[in-house]
Amino acid sequence: MNVDLAHPAEQVGPRLLGAVLTHETPEGIVSIAITETEAYSGTADPASHAYRGQTPRNAVMFGPAGHLYVYRSHGLHWCANVVTGTDGIASAVLIRAGRVVEGEDLARKRRGAKVESPRLARGPGNFCQALGITAEHNGTDLLTDASVVLSGGEPVPAALVRVGPRVGVSKAHDWQHRFYLAGDPTVSAYRLSPRAKPSAGA
Repeated sequence: MNVDLAHPAEQVGPRLLGAVLTHETPEGIVSIAITETEAYSGTADPASHAYRGQTPRNAVMFGPAGHLYVYRSHGLHWCANVVTGTDGIASAVLIRAGRVVEGEDLARKRRGAKVESPRLARGPGNFCQALGITAEHNGTDLLTDASVVLSGGEPVPAALVRVGPRVGVSKAHDWQHRFYLAGDPTVSAYRLSPRAKPSAGA
């Protein structure tokens, strides 16, 4: 892995663009190149799960960088985050979208036969479904685990990286902590939460 994860989430978020998450199961291998991320800055970030401190649910966020923090969104979808920063200080990057670079047939089997290629891993829930990530992978060490691995991909030119507000959150939604590849069809659409209010912050 050629991305240094031992930094705050807002610094790691853009650096994860182009990196690849690979999951090997008895069904086969799926690899997805990351095209969209969002940074969440722990106890300093009102939109972070760790804002009010450590709980059994968010404990992985406070652990060493390089682990996978998986949570259920709205009781429907699994979402995957790469833990960053320093051990003991919560910080994580949500993987919002990606491009399937290996195992497209298996990803489509998981997502649906009629799903178009750019939509297979567009959106954090779809990303996890295509990759086969569930609650059992919470806490996985992405740098040493044999089944789910984070690795470096093709370098992304800085000119292609875009920055913007986060999608669908009601608090600190206007923080410029969303990073994505310009013009990439796998990137999810921006949606402002109907409960969002202007906020001060990064």
